[in-house]
Amino acid sequence: MAPTDETEMTARKTPTKPTNPPAPVTPAVAAGGPPDASASPGVPAADSGGQPPAEAPATAAGSGARMPRWLPRAMVLALALYACFLLGDWAFHQLVGLLVNILLAFFLALAIEPAVGRMAARGMRRGLATFLVFFGVLAVGIGFVVLLGSMLAGQIVDMVENFPKYLDSLINWINETFHTELSRVEVQDSVLKSDWLQKYVQNSATGVLDVSATVLGGLFRLLTIFLFAFYFAADGPRFRRALCSVLPPARQAEVLRAWEIAVDKTGGYLYSRGLMALISGVAHFVLFEILDVPYAPALAVWVGLVSQFIPTIGTYLAGALPMLIAFTVNPWYALWVLGFVVVYQQFENYVLQPKLTSKTVDIHPAVAFGSVIAGTALLGAVGALIAIPAVATLQAFLGAYVKRYDVTDDPRVHGHRRYGEAVVARLQKALQHKKENQGAEDA
Repeated sequence: MAPTDETEMTARKTPTKPTNPPAPVTPAVAAGGPPDASASPGVPAADSGGQPPAEAPATAAGSGARMPRWLPRAMVLALALYACFLLGDWAFHQLVGLLVNILLAFFLALAIEPAVGRMAARGMRRGLATFLVFFGVLAVGIGFVVLLGSMLAGQIVDMVENFPKYLDSLINWINETFHTELSRVEVQDSVLKSDWLQKYVQNSATGVLDVSATVLGGLFRLLTIFLFAFYFAADGPRFRRALCSVLPPARQAEVLRAWEIAVDKTGGYLYSRGLMALISGVAHFVLFEILDVPYAPALAVWVGLVSQFIPTIGTYLAGALPMLIAFTVNPWYALWVLGFVVVYQQFENYVLQPKLTSKTVDIHPAVAFGSVIAGTALLGAVGALIAIPAVATLQAFLGAYVKRYDVTDDPRVHGHRRYGEAVVARLQKALQHKKENQGAEDA
């Protein structure tokens, strides 16, 4: 018993040290608030075991700064899409000329489709029918160019030969009117020795190669258009089958319907314009023969074609050349031609055109003129040629699908305003206002 008591007394005298002393608790943490901001951010806090957790904060910081896995792929995809856009834009600008030629060839094929279809329905092969139609178009076009070229060449030769006589008459008129003393020799010397004439001759000499390249480029473009148009017209059924084979049956019917509308409107447009060009050419030919204007047949064909395929202002543009040639015969003949052009334009707009285009291309003149301007701004001369049949096709296609309603029987629809009702309403309002004023004065 003695050793045990001695041991117990020794243990009581020796103070015991706690193995894990409790960590000091700050007032903010004890209250549930955020940790003290004065603590050093770089020194990690000790855990319950007294060892500082050094690895945990480093791992958390590393995981927060790591790049997301989808970001590199997104950047590569964005760069690839941008590169494809630049490549497509470059390719489009390089091929825009070819695309315009194909578009013009497509409308030309639509224009000759009725004639080719009728010849094919009678047992002729489509290739041969297309060749015959194109041969007729080329023959007419070449004949027109030859006639017009010979007319212009002969007229230029006549004007050069008669230039001294025209110059003498002009100088005499100036001397008599303004009391001057000009002579033809002085005028010729001043013109021949002028700087602008010498510069013009030099520029013309250097521009011969440019003109030759332009002519060859135009011939190549014309050949390209006719080649594509020939294939579109000759292989029309095969092309339609290939287009419909990638579409569901419902869409196939819509595409074929749009195709038929385009063929009808384009063919009807050329038919009506050709008929009006024939009438215009015959009328102007009679006038040119009466006035004894040289090259009357070629001038009549020129006026007929230009006046019809450039709407509204085409008649005035076409009449400029006959007026110039008529002026060389007699200055008063130019006024006669101008007056006839103006009168015929009114007759065509209000009498002839509505009757001929009512069943083919029923399009308002303002819409036709605006479509030509828009087509010229977009595609130049090609847009001016295909603007009207394109707009007529779009108008007919929308008219087949847009739902229409009966218009209410209102005089304002016909442009008549209800003046009587407006006057009565104003009188009633004035009387009511007068009564209110009297009531206010009595009160």
